[in-house]
Amino acid sequence: MRIMGLDFGSKTVGVAISDELLLTAQGKEVIRRQEENKLRRTLARIEELIVEYQVEEIVLGLPKNMNNTEGERVKLTMEFKDKLERRTGLPVHMWDERLTTVAADRAMIEAGMRREDRKEQVDKIAAVFILQGYLDMRGIREKQD
Repeated sequence: MRIMGLDFGSKTVGVAISDELLLTAQGKEVIRRQEENKLRRTLARIEELIVEYQVEEIVLGLPKNMNNTEGERVKLTMEFKDKLERRTGLPVHMWDERLTTVAADRAMIEAGMRREDRKEQVDKIAAVFILQGYLDMRGIREKQD
């Protein structure tokens, strides 16, 4: 079993996949689209990755505001969640993604990546942070049970 992590943005979706032991998240790709509301190809690519990696669950970043309120991006993300669930038949878990993009950018700076390269990779790395946070929480809960 594997879990997929997604960082849903206005023109991109960062994708990460767990290892089979559900311990680590690895960034796979950034799916790009021309227009924000054109999701057919994005959903088709996600389905291809689900089959390729035998994904059984999805974790989707929830972009709450820093003060814990929900803005327009949350509404769009929840609509995307509904489309994912209908199209894939898989459970989609929401994960608070506040500061994941900042953390991803900071990690790439520390790794010495050039600014141009960081722009290309930030959504994929943010998906890794989203999925890794979920995997870590899941592991803690299993140890407590």
